[in-house]
Amino acid sequence: MWIETGRRPCPARWPAGTVYGALLNYRADLEALGPRMQAAPYNAPPRAPILYIKPRNTWIGDADPIPLPPGANALQVGATLGLVLGRPCVRATEETALDSVAALTVVNDACLPHDDVFRPAIKERCRDGFCPIGPPINRRVDAAALDGMVMLTYIGGAVRAEWKMADLVRSAARLLADVSEFMTLHAGDVLLIGSPRSAPLAAPGQRVAVEVTGVGRLENPVVAAGNAR
Repeated sequence: MWIETGRRPCPARWPAGTVYGALLNYRADLEALGPRMQAAPYNAPPRAPILYIKPRNTWIGDADPIPLPPGANALQVGATLGLVLGRPCVRATEETALDSVAALTVVNDACLPHDDVFRPAIKERCRDGFCPIGPPINRRVDAAALDGMVMLTYIGGAVRAEWKMADLVRSAARLLADVSEFMTLHAGDVLLIGSPRSAPLAAPGQRVAVEVTGVGRLENPVVAAGNAR
């Protein structure tokens, strides 16, 4: 389900499949964008999950530096939970979707600050090192356990953001069901449940950490590109 590589920490394990993120799955974000969603080019709120990909070049591990590209002075830190698929998930129901999840992992869905949600933010979300991802925690996954989890973001050792599963538009099970209605998720794929668009910002030289209660914690330094080691 995951593969071994020689990257830090050694041996590091990385998803064998694709890492998918979910946009606008944080209820307050969708509510804040309400008026904009009625105007062009959107014309209506989204009816299905909005997905994007965090490709392999974005994956790093705990303690690895997150490089900010030239011209960027802030990194948006997105604490989130990753659902690691253990078997194919296709046309699942909300009641059966979690049966396909074999493990959980903590992820920092980092990005450059941006305002546009109409076009895919590839340059902002898919930079090298913009997806610190923890090892999979194999465990039985049920809705009650997920509902009690809290996502925490630390910058410089201080808590800067905290949010709960109850803050989502779609629960983990509902998100899996809605995504699998139009595409098959395979073993080794990771589906991120989303994070707030108002996630806190970090500057070069600061250390950031993301934590999912009961799952794990990742801590990484933010550095200017060219200073990553």
